[in-house]
This record gives sequence, C-alpha cells and structure tokens, in this order.
Amino acid sequence: MISTLSKKHNFSIVFNSQKIFRLLLEAMSNPARVVSISKYASKLVGEHPAFLAVAMTLLDNEVSFHTCKNQSLSDEILSLTLAKSEPLESADYIFVSNPKDAGYAIENAKRGTLADPHKSATIIIRNDDPPVCRLTLFGPGIEDRITVHVTQTVRDAIVMRDGQYHEYPEGIDLLFVSSMGELYAIPRLTRMEAE
Repeated sequence: MISTLSKKHNFSIVFNSQKIFRLLLEAMSNPARVVSISKYASKLVGEHPAFLAVAMTLLDNEVSFHTCKNQSLSDEILSLTLAKSEPLESADYIFVSNPKDAGYAIENAKRGTLADPHKSATIIIRNDDPPVCRLTLFGPGIEDRITVHVTQTVRDAIVMRDGQYHEYPEGIDLLFVSSMGELYAIPRLTRMEAE
C-alpha cells in the first residue's frame, strides 16, 4: 500500500494525517469555524482529494465507511485506508459527495445508543455552494450564540438532524468539506436557534 501511495500521491500518512487531525479537532471544538486542509488535500489526486485527506486521517482497518453510491470514491478510500465498506445504516463514516444524498444519509445513519454513544456515525458532506442562509448556533464550544452564513445544504442538514431529537449522548456529527479543502464541523450538541 505504501509504495502505491507514494507513486500516485504525495501525501504522508503519518505527518499530513497528524496535521489534518489537529485541524479536525479544532473544527469540532469550535463549531462552524472554518479550517483549511487544502495544503494537505492538494497532495492527493483524484476527483475528491479533500474527502481522501479526511478518510486517510480518520479511517483504518477497524472502522467502516459508506459513500452513497459513489463507487469510484469507495474504491479509492478502500485502497488507501483498508477500512471496510458497509451499508449506510452500519457505517462509522459516511461520505456524501452529492449533497442531494445528505438527507437520506442523515435519516438512516446510526446514532449510537445511551449505553454506546460512540457507535454513531460521522457524516462528511461536500459543500461547494455559496452561502445563502444566516443561522444562529448555540451549544458547547460556542460562547452564548454565533451567527454564521451557510449554504442551503448545511441548513437543511442541521434541520434534519436536529429534528430527530436524539437524547444526549446519542447523535450524529456533521463535517462539511469543500472541494477546495475548506472544512467546518457541526457537532452533535450544536443546535440551530429556531427562526
């Protein structure tokens, strides 16, 4: 795997993954704060380098993923991470390259249980549209409230997820990634203020 990776990609599994992991922690700790993984994603080739960079950081042979009918992305992630491809309902990480599939992914992703909250999914959604919605968010990592401008995809995803009324610590974490490598998180406890 390493020799193939080094020939096709210029991504360091050790060093670049560590840098991206720190940025993901920053994003999860500070909801809606944009971080850039473009410097590291640019070391990968293919149609979805930012997705691949996230996959190579979070996935290994002990977790599973799903790509919502994107077979080429699934093949690439499988070859780079050795993670298992599983049906959406049982996948640990769900990569949504077509934002139109986000609703179905959120509706059917595993949410964990009160006894095993870690058995929930993280959904990574491609987010390339311009911001058209203004939202007020609150929750851990946000002092009082923040107002952010987001895409319709982001708004719809938060509305759908929050409408499921999971009991903490159950829930789904959302990551939004642009093809340019701009990334931000809306963790399970971040909520949108009613409009």
